[in-house]
Parts: sequence; structure tokens; C-alpha cells
Amino acid sequence: MPEGMKIAIVDDEQDMRQSISQWLALSGYDTETFSSAEDALKSLGSDYPGIVVSDIKMPGMDGMSFLKKLMSVDSALPVIMITGHGDVPMAVEAMRVGAYDFLEKPFNPDRMTELAKRATQTRRLTLDNRALRRELSDGTVLMRKLIGSSPVMEQLREDILDLGQADSHVLIDGETGTGKTLVAHALHAVGPRAGKKFCFVSCAAYGEDELSAKLFGPTIDGSLPLAEEARGGTLLLEDIDALPQTLQARLLTFINDQGTPAETRVVAICNMQEAEKTCEDALRPDLYYRLAAMKITMPPLRQRGEDILTLFNRFGQQFAEEYGTEEPEASAQEAAQLLQAPWPGNVRQLINVAERAVLQNRRGSGSIASLLMADNSEIEPTMTTEGKPLKEYVEAFERMLIDNTMRRHKGSISSVMDELCLPRRTLNEKMAKYGLSRSDYL
Repeated sequence: MPEGMKIAIVDDEQDMRQSISQWLALSGYDTETFSSAEDALKSLGSDYPGIVVSDIKMPGMDGMSFLKKLMSVDSALPVIMITGHGDVPMAVEAMRVGAYDFLEKPFNPDRMTELAKRATQTRRLTLDNRALRRELSDGTVLMRKLIGSSPVMEQLREDILDLGQADSHVLIDGETGTGKTLVAHALHAVGPRAGKKFCFVSCAAYGEDELSAKLFGPTIDGSLPLAEEARGGTLLLEDIDALPQTLQARLLTFINDQGTPAETRVVAICNMQEAEKTCEDALRPDLYYRLAAMKITMPPLRQRGEDILTLFNRFGQQFAEEYGTEEPEASAQEAAQLLQAPWPGNVRQLINVAERAVLQNRRGSGSIASLLMADNSEIEPTMTTEGKPLKEYVEAFERMLIDNTMRRHKGSISSVMDELCLPRRTLNEKMAKYGLSRSDYL
């Protein structure tokens, strides 16, 4: 069953409630029972983390009225209705109202388990999608995802906050894996259009005719084309460099017809990978300068200094929790190698290295150095050409070491002092220097 999912069982007959609950509990489900629809409604909100199994015939509020109430609270909540023999027409009506499925008494317990499995999987997917949508519409959450205290990341966050308030179109470029799509979502979420539509399409994912229909219509299924659906909000065009010339002309007309300020904001992402070519080479000049009126160039990971270690620690911790193992801790030499690696795949590559380091750590073999050599086997040398003073390497490793130790001891200052052999005053000074707060580890 999907983790964390519950099953609410609603039936006025105690024996029926208990038998259903016991059977589902034996199948691994977390159940809760209610003797009436009225009691159940007090606990079943719009984000209830599970599904409902309810009898149709109950005193007071019957199953059909209960179902209608639930559908008004959350139309995507899976409700399995239990009906007596001969009440199939009522069950069919329940399906029309919004029930997930129904079972006729006496029902096969295995059939109940199978329905519960499918319904909880559906519910988990619904809740995950809702959480993702909320996250992508929450500017505060998105800005927290732009981790790092390097000067280039501080500047990036400032640019997002400034440009998010503007109406001009925006062009985002930069190397692969630097987080361009995340920044596009953040631009929408921190500005006045946050509550409006955010539509997106990859210009490289479709042929010219299909892309034309998706953007400007007529669509195959009769739905609104994206240029119309995004009205008043933001239209994100990924891989703008792959937009055919004929559609570049239509996009320019769409932009020009809006006037100033633009009713629909266009955010374009350029993913030019060819050597010595830029987005300006791929777009007609008039379209390029309209889109690049405001421009964000994503900083490559190799320019972000000790952010690399911060990110490695963060991703290592997340994967360690996911795989149920200890997170890897980089040695001084490995920390230096992480800082010196060229990172052609940027943050996306770092995520992959962190995950593989966790898996290696679980097996008790391998090293971070070997992962970096494998990742950069076609790149010579395996170090950046941007040298850094020794002091920077030492400080970055020191910060990582204190951060790791604080997390391992859950903010226990005395334990950290003992492990690192540091007096209290020195530890406090170093934590202040590196922007580390004990409250973050409690």
C-alpha cells in the first residue's frame, strides 16, 4: 500500500465495521472506523491522506448524502460504496455522483483489498500532485530551493525577486543542469501573477505542426491553445532555441499584439549546447531582443564555491533517509576534489554523485573520488581551471565538517565540542562565521 495512506470505514453496524477493519489491517492498511456519516465528516477534510469505505444504507445521513458531502469537500477523494443485494441501481447512481467503485454484499474480501490498493494509489498520486502544485506556486518554498550563500547565488535570488515584480518578458539561459526551469517557476511565484495560470511546453518535444497547434491552435482535442490558456499569467517556453522560424514569427506577433504592459508574460529557456553558439544565434533578432529585455544567466556549479559542499551534504542527507542508511561524509581530500571538479552537468550531476555516494556507503565500498573520476572520464583534467586560494578550501571543508557534526548530534553543542576538540567560544565563533545556527539542527 502507498506509505502513510489511511482507510476510513463508515458503517452503522459494528460487526461490519470491525470485520472490514480487521481484514484491511491484515493486508497492511491503517484503518479508522466511524459509526455514522456525521462523525466521519468531522475528520475527513479536503486533503485526507487516504480513502473512504462507506455503507449506502445508514440511519441519519445515508451513504448517498454522505457521498455528495464528501464530493463537495474533495471531488478527488476515492469513496468505495458498499451496497446490499438488489441495490445495484443505487450503486450505479453513486458512481455517477463520484464514487470510486462499489461492492455488493456479501463481498469477496480479496476484491475489497484489490479495490483499496488501487484507490490508495490513486489518492497518493492526487495528493503528491497537489503538493507539487502548491510548491510550484509558493515563492518562499521555491526560493529556499535555490540553496547557497555564494555571491552568484545571492545575486540570482535578488534578480528573481526584482524581475518577478516586472511585466517584461524574460530569457533564461545557462548550462544544462543549473536549474533554469526552477527559476522560471520562481519568477512566476514571487510576482503579481502568482495566482494566475502558469503554462509551459518544450519547443523541442514536438514537430512543427503539433507545436503550432499546442501554442496557437486549433488543438486536436478542442482545448484552449497555451497562448490563450496562459492569458493573464505566464507562458513558459522551454528549449526556445528549437522553435522553428515560422513559429518564431507567430510568437513575435503574439508578443507585439499584447502591448505594454504585457497581458501574458513569456518566459523563455534557452538550452543551446553547441560550441560557440548562443540563443541569439538561434532566434531571429527582433524576437531575441523582445525576449531578452530581461535576462537571467544561470551560474554554473563550478563558480559557486562552497555551495558545492552544502549541496552535496543536503542531497546526501536526503538520499540517506530515502535508502535508510548513513549519509556519506567527505574527507578533506574528497571535499577538495568536489570543489575542484569541473561539473559539466552542474547541479543535476551533483545530485547523481550524491545518490551514488549514498549507495556506495550502504555497501561499504567505493569513494567519492572514484565517482568524480568516472563522471569526468572524458574531461581532462578533472579539476577546474579556476584556481582557489588554499584558505578557501580549508574554510569550505571546516564549514562542512561542523555542519555534518551538528546534524549528526542533532544540535548538541557539547557533543560537537567533544568530537571536534573545540572550546565553546571557538565553536561559536566559527558557527557565526559560516552562518550556522544551532536551531537548524534541533
